Amino acid sequence: MDIRSSFAASLYSKAKPATAPAAQMVQDFTATINRGETTARSAITGGADPHALVEALASSQLAVETVATVRDRVVEAYQEILRMPI
Repeated sequence: MDIRSSFAASLYSKAKPATAPAAQMVQDFTATINRGETTARSAITGGADPHALVEALASSQLAVETVATVRDRVVEAYQEILRMPI
């Protein structure tokens, strides 16, 4: 292993914990959407009350809107970087 690859490996191991919150957000988003789908299926078959369905739909909607807002901000930041003079 040369010096550059070991340096890159050490930087990667330091950067990896910084991405952990993003990975947790993705897992939380997926869990929220899955709970909403499960509740919707249960409500269709008569297994869940309408109040639980409304709560599940509201939390799913909030999760999707949050992800869309984050995506828009990331795209906006990327476009700002592209506009920077070199």
